[in-house]
Amino acid sequence: MRGLMQDRPLTISALLPRVESNFGHKRIITGGAVETVLTWNEVAPRIRRLTRVLESLGVPAGARVGTFAWNSHRHVELYVAVPSAGRILHTINHRLFSEQITFIVNDAADDILFVDRSILPVIWPLVPSFHKVRYIVVMDDGGDMPIPDDPRILDYETLLDREADGPLDDVVTDEYAAASLCYTSGTTGNPKGVLYSHRSVVLHSLLLLGADVFALSENDVVAPIVSMFHVNAWGLPYAVMLSGSDLLLPGTAMAPKELVSLLSRHRATFSAAVATVWRSLIPMLADHDLSSLRHIACGGGAVDDALSSTYENAIGIPLTNAWGMTETSPVVTTSRLATHHAGMDREARRLLLGSPGPAVPLTEIRVVADGVEQPRDGSSQGELQVAGATIAGAYFGSDAATDAFTADGWLRTGDVATIDERGYLRIVDRTKDLVKSGGEWISSVLLENAVMSDPRVQEAAVIGVADAHWGERPLACVVPHPGVDLTAEDVRAHLRGRVASWWIPERIEMMSEIPKTATGKWSKQALRQRFADSPGDSR
Repeated sequence: MRGLMQDRPLTISALLPRVESNFGHKRIITGGAVETVLTWNEVAPRIRRLTRVLESLGVPAGARVGTFAWNSHRHVELYVAVPSAGRILHTINHRLFSEQITFIVNDAADDILFVDRSILPVIWPLVPSFHKVRYIVVMDDGGDMPIPDDPRILDYETLLDREADGPLDDVVTDEYAAASLCYTSGTTGNPKGVLYSHRSVVLHSLLLLGADVFALSENDVVAPIVSMFHVNAWGLPYAVMLSGSDLLLPGTAMAPKELVSLLSRHRATFSAAVATVWRSLIPMLADHDLSSLRHIACGGGAVDDALSSTYENAIGIPLTNAWGMTETSPVVTTSRLATHHAGMDREARRLLLGSPGPAVPLTEIRVVADGVEQPRDGSSQGELQVAGATIAGAYFGSDAATDAFTADGWLRTGDVATIDERGYLRIVDRTKDLVKSGGEWISSVLLENAVMSDPRVQEAAVIGVADAHWGERPLACVVPHPGVDLTAEDVRAHLRGRVASWWIPERIEMMSEIPKTATGKWSKQALRQRFADSPGDSR
């Protein structure tokens, strides 16, 4: 017997009537040289007209629509209009290498591209290498590149002005239809496409509202610093449409001084970014009032306690870790204090919130070693595997064939982890980042956190390098705070008593900056290439 409930598909187009009727007065603020403030009552008609633009330009149903854009109200319009019109939103990271950008655009077979004018200098030279792209729609965000005199170039606002407002057609009736596409960063091999459905996007957006996840509500001012060109900005723009929060977007104002000013002036209550961003704001914290922030989400890697402690001392709250991947929509876990944590002191609470935490609703996690699921005892290690309605079940594109999925349908993450008896996850390392020295494993994550617990250290990354005697030894790349005189021996002295003596690196490289990936994480691949054959400096 089937239930007797209404059959209403979970589609992105269903979000617009809610936000317009209930929260039409709420704001989308876009930073930049000229700050823009629009309400949903102003943005919603633009979204409906944009769906008609896609029809007028002859974009086929199901075609991929690429975007090269910052976090802005125009990007939000594309977030809603493209999937609502039955096309697939394909957000692309313009910070990738040109070869990767060309591969991604061609692998997705993008039909049309929407490009912020400030990003056009990066994209226009690559246009001859794009096989299927028919038009480039330029969104003027204040960039100064002259607009090329080319029939393929169209203006975003001009296209919108040509279309009349009207109801949003229910083009998508199947909630399992593809809604958006995002490629992994491709640290090894070509990037792989992750194709989200309308259903997965809506479900992920709903779970972010949960009290034990991000607890987003109409009272919030949500500031996604995490890029809208990567993993749907963690689903936050869609979640805001459900919760009625104000949406605060940095636009082109991505310099640390601009970001902290934006958060302060608009009284942000929730913000999300990778650790690199939060670290860059530290010099400005004393000069800005960030007391309105109730939750600072930090993803993209481990939260080192020195960074979290700095925020707790400066503005009253520590960073809260969240874990996920492009393949997982992305949020799978986020930390929280539970009833059994009552009585913890301040440091213990901060360390707990800096860990990935338990799985959010609708997702499952397990740890597997040698084909056997490991006990949830907080110490048994294995590969982290995840499953759920918001988790990819296969890849899209030419590199779809992979061993990333188990025979019973779980995603193999490549992370080494433990899970305790209460379901709290701890990431030990990436499989490829573990250092095996003399037959024993060294966690680069734990060693990095130990190095960064030294207040003289700004950043630290650990890689494994070949060693004739031990097979592999850790090499620590260390960036001191500006003006600090720090030697390799100082680092080793700090580590003594904090980690096992055989973990302490013989090679410590003092650097001015650690190379980053296109998504702001440390590029260990670049470090391995740099130090693979060099003698190093272990003064």
